Amino acid sequence: MVVNGAPVKVDVMVAETSHEVYVDIILSTIREAAKKRGTGIAERTHDYVAQKMKEGKAIIALTEEEFAGFSYIESWGNREYVATSGLIVPEKFRGMGIAWRIKQASFALARQRWPHAKVFSLTSGGAVMKMNTQLGYRPVTFAELTDDESFWRGCERCVNHDVLVRTERKYCICTAMLFDPLVAHTPHSGVVGDGSQV
Repeated sequence: MVVNGAPVKVDVMVAETSHEVYVDIILSTIREAAKKRGTGIAERTHDYVAQKMKEGKAIIALTEEEFAGFSYIESWGNREYVATSGLIVPEKFRGMGIAWRIKQASFALARQRWPHAKVFSLTSGGAVMKMNTQLGYRPVTFAELTDDESFWRGCERCVNHDVLVRTERKYCICTAMLFDPLVAHTPHSGVVGDGSQV
């Protein structure tokens, strides 16, 4: 990969305790991206993200010197559902396929940890929807997601939470997408529908 004219190696790995030093930059990058897009985001705390790293439930992308991307997973509803969340790549590293590598890694981690669980994602981003589709997710109604109240409480910190409340948790700004391991899926390449790399 080339960043600012120089070759850069980006490693994508399961995060661990030593990666807690990146939590604040991860959270500020997520906030800035949501602000730029004009969409809501369920805010997470430093401790919450650090805990995901300690539990081996996060994927991080790093160059030798910089944070280049992140995502985390969490199980809900007695491990019947797993959410892949918080996918972010700093602007300078976008368009290099890093988001796709992180998405594949977080999906693989979710499937490895909970092979029988349904994997879901809530997103307002078109690129994430394309990646989810490539991995075999399909758009669903919110009713097909977990009814675990702990998950839905996370949405309370999103600026669009009122939409979710007004529609009695039927609709929101985000699109719900679900991978069901009991449904046959077609493997996809790393190329999105328009032929470009994610």
